[in-house]
Amino acid sequence: MNAVCLSSRWAAHSAALCCAVVWGITFVSTKVLLSIFAPAEILFLRFLLGMIALWCVCPHRLRVDGARHELLFAGAGLCGVTLYFLLENIALQYTLASNVGVLVAISPLFTALLARILLGEQLRLRFFVGFAFALTGIVCINVNSGAVLLLNPLGDLLAMLAALTWAFYSILTRKIGQLGHDTALATRRIFGWGLLLMLPVLPFAGVSADVDRLFLPLAAGNLLFLGLGASALCFVLWNFALTRLGPVCVSQYIYLIPLVTVGTSLLVLGEPVTLLAVLGMALILAGLTISEGRFRIRKR
Repeated sequence: MNAVCLSSRWAAHSAALCCAVVWGITFVSTKVLLSIFAPAEILFLRFLLGMIALWCVCPHRLRVDGARHELLFAGAGLCGVTLYFLLENIALQYTLASNVGVLVAISPLFTALLARILLGEQLRLRFFVGFAFALTGIVCINVNSGAVLLLNPLGDLLAMLAALTWAFYSILTRKIGQLGHDTALATRRIFGWGLLLMLPVLPFAGVSADVDRLFLPLAAGNLLFLGLGASALCFVLWNFALTRLGPVCVSQYIYLIPLVTVGTSLLVLGEPVTLLAVLGMALILAGLTISEGRFRIRKR
């Protein structure tokens, strides 16, 4: 029995680690696609592929109990799919992929603050110490050893807003998880709402009818990676890890995403990484580790 439990925990750790690695690479993959597609096109195609994949795996219908529960799915789709990834993709047009990867990793801090405000969860002093570390790191990233021309305040701001919308998504998915639905079916429902709410944006987002781009090897490979791997598979794996290890333990893997992004950006895009940027990343990761790993929750 102990061996089975240990095996299950190792599988959950492996799933969370896989998500961190894949999501860290997505920033670079998306930046490559931005030379072919508009941000809204990448977003729509990515989650359309993910939704189709989840439908093939789980073709069953998800029954929702009332409009209140449906609003939870709609809100999660708006925050976690439409707004988060649209802001993230647009941010990649104005700043480095490594910076976007680091800045959106601050979302656990926003999540904790929203949990304190909306759910009444109590935070200890360690949380605020960690937040100060993270803010100092963000300043280092923006200064980047005087190479200000390599960055753009607009891109950094959009990345921060993306982190905030992901925090709202985390609060909503916590509520959805309490409903007891199958993880794959719930994820597919969220994807569906995200795609539906994205439709009004498409006509004004530079969408083109040129379908020949989809058959370019570079475009097809990156879209399949984002749709099947980073969207459908990773969302399900992440939720599986949450059920086995709990949110506090699994959230630690988010800290690995910026490291993967910076390494991939250096290898694939040739983006510079200065000593001050490395210091900033270290401070952000230290702040997130302190704040997320050590605060206590007091339930009402």
